Amino acid sequence: MLRQFLYLDSPSRFPSILLSLAVLWDRFLRRSPGKMASHIVGYPRMGPKRELKFALESFWDGKSTADDLQKVATDLRHSIWKQMADAGIKYIPSNTFSYYDQMLDTTAMLGAVPERYNFTSGEIGFDIYFSMARGNASVSAMEMTKWFDTNYHFIVPELGPNTKFSYSSHKPVTEYKEAKALGIETVPVLIGPVTYLLLSKPAKGVEKSFSPLSLLGSILPIYKEVIAELKAAGASWIQFDEPTLVMDLESHQLEAFTKAYTELESSLSGLNVLVETYFADVPPETYKTVTALKSISGFGFDLVRGTKTLDLVKSAGFPAGKYLFAGVVDGRNIWANDLASSINTLETLEAIVGKDKLVVSTSCSLMHTAVDLVNETKLDSEIISWLAFAAQKVVEVNALAKALAGQKDEAFFSANAAAQASRKSSPRVTNEEVQKAAADLKSSDHRRATNVSARLDAQQKKLNLPILPTTTIGSFPQTMDLRRVRREYKANKISEEEYVKAIKEEISKVVKLQEELDIDVLVHGEPERNDMVEYFGEQLSGFAFTVNGWVQSYGSRCVKPPIIYGDVSRPKAMTVFWSKMAQSMTSRPMKGMLTGPVTILNWSFVRNDQPRFETCYQIALAIKKEVEDLEAAGIQVIQIDEAALREGLPLRKSEQAFYLDWAVHSFRITNCGVQDTTQIHTHMCYSNFNDIIHSIINMDADVITIENSRSDEKLLSVFREGVKYGAGIGPGVYDIHSPRIPSTEEIADRINKMLAVLETNILWVNPDCGLKTRKYAEVKPALTNMVAAAKLLRTQLASTK
Repeated sequence: MLRQFLYLDSPSRFPSILLSLAVLWDRFLRRSPGKMASHIVGYPRMGPKRELKFALESFWDGKSTADDLQKVATDLRHSIWKQMADAGIKYIPSNTFSYYDQMLDTTAMLGAVPERYNFTSGEIGFDIYFSMARGNASVSAMEMTKWFDTNYHFIVPELGPNTKFSYSSHKPVTEYKEAKALGIETVPVLIGPVTYLLLSKPAKGVEKSFSPLSLLGSILPIYKEVIAELKAAGASWIQFDEPTLVMDLESHQLEAFTKAYTELESSLSGLNVLVETYFADVPPETYKTVTALKSISGFGFDLVRGTKTLDLVKSAGFPAGKYLFAGVVDGRNIWANDLASSINTLETLEAIVGKDKLVVSTSCSLMHTAVDLVNETKLDSEIISWLAFAAQKVVEVNALAKALAGQKDEAFFSANAAAQASRKSSPRVTNEEVQKAAADLKSSDHRRATNVSARLDAQQKKLNLPILPTTTIGSFPQTMDLRRVRREYKANKISEEEYVKAIKEEISKVVKLQEELDIDVLVHGEPERNDMVEYFGEQLSGFAFTVNGWVQSYGSRCVKPPIIYGDVSRPKAMTVFWSKMAQSMTSRPMKGMLTGPVTILNWSFVRNDQPRFETCYQIALAIKKEVEDLEAAGIQVIQIDEAALREGLPLRKSEQAFYLDWAVHSFRITNCGVQDTTQIHTHMCYSNFNDIIHSIINMDADVITIENSRSDEKLLSVFREGVKYGAGIGPGVYDIHSPRIPSTEEIADRINKMLAVLETNILWVNPDCGLKTRKYAEVKPALTNMVAAAKLLRTQLASTK
């Protein structure tokens, strides 16, 4: 089996390390091992070839039925459970599958549907569920934001004092029973009640001071109903995901955990209960409080990102008779586990908690990594030997559990050690010239010589833009024909000449459309780009790319993160050809479109053999060269997207200043050398930016466009509170992740709210984000209304002078 997976039809063609891994992995997958103390926090839902994505989009487009969608989902769930059972995993999760998002699933379970969706009672179906996620023609979607410090987005619950809760989705029980019917015992996974409330927000019309945590007593009865049904169905374990336990909690928030699990204690009697944490260390005071809870049987800790957890357990001890689920296999990256190092960690823990109370686990859900290396056909053999996707991580977990139980496969461990050594010594990893250039960056803060106010004056003289200038964020709809052209070019089915001709025609169409709509600053639409990170990574050294390494970002949207395995540099210009072509088609300013270094870093699978900031500085130097080439080619407006800057912010406050310092510095490096008349834009989306607004100002961009409408203009509150922003700013005026088309009046109302807190001369008008995922039938009327709203406000402002 693994011979096919690693393409070892001729073993002599490949390194002995890789062949050893192939044979040994095959052995692991073929036999039916006994169930060792092994656990998986969660697993990717989309399928190895994005089967769920295509089923969802077909259903949303009316091309298939609900039964068709459910059939695909059922097949995926069964395949995942069987895979883990065959690999020997003892604690297999259920209810980690979702049609859209696990937080939205919990909202459905609790019946906490906002009033605008007109839900009354009963079981929540696809119509209400997907309306909450995506909106519809008449109702806006719920807010979407990042899941902690990942690139996964969740649907934010909207709660108020009058929210009515009812048990409205039996999904956790249904899926547990479904697995049991296959002969597979699973651990049902629920978002814990406290995490659910801490990640919620006050509903529309509710005072912002309202605390959703005050509703704890209202949702616990629903949890009790779910627990009772799971017990009746035969469940012996339940997993509560409480990742907010790794954050800096106030005393009343920490007390809520004690209250919740004390109140649930009688309901949980007779069950084993796992409280799972991930993404960081659990603070000492939180650790002390949570491990004292009597109703909890086991605690899951992230020992990969939680670098202080092992020392905490050693110093504080661990409660006798409780299970420790040790997350030693990284659920957020794709590097093969260093088995020898993990065994050392596990043996240290075993001496503290006892042999029969230690469970080998993943650091978090594997949904944040790619699905299966078996689907990779283009990665070379050396790099493949360094990697483990979700399917391979399941095998690693079981291998570690077996070793801990005295059944260590020496050959498997030896092959792993050889692969680790190969990666450390490979000459393709290190470029001394790049490392020296990055090290030299620390001697300067790389600020532009002139302040932003003077730069904006110089730029306005050159660009001559109206007040409330309109623009879009970068991408335009990616049609099936466009995707086909790129696919055929990559497969050498069409010539370079044919490809350039097709892309040029698409750019011309996008430019003409924007001119017809009377947009002020244009974009070329990015028809040549598959993804805003992958496109650049493909042209930088030190990157590798997968064929099917897809990871869910939100809903049906998947990304294929590049793999940064070595030092990064730019061999040649990446975007200049297309930007010059687009600018030649219009007299209006054409934005050069780049992805910033922090976003490329945070949206890639990053090497783990050097600090992240060192890799980021290397990327910044590469983007700096591109910025300077664009300026030399006559591009007057250059956008350097940093959509993921906030996403990388550490969860603990004590670690945030250091991150923000090097992240902001990396952005400034990219554009510190341009002329005052070159306007530098950046873009950010779908995160809470209010708490880092001073770092955003410190980026020193001339203009920032930023998501605003889907989050109910939360961004504007920071300006109402007195923060002064002197650069150009374009808070998004409509949500591009919903098919809904906003009216001119609605957009004008949003602009007026912005004008109440921002100066007229710095305000830009733009959508929340890029238009890649939308259809032209939605984009044209929405942009028409956006431009009309800007013109309406210009007229009104002119009449008041």
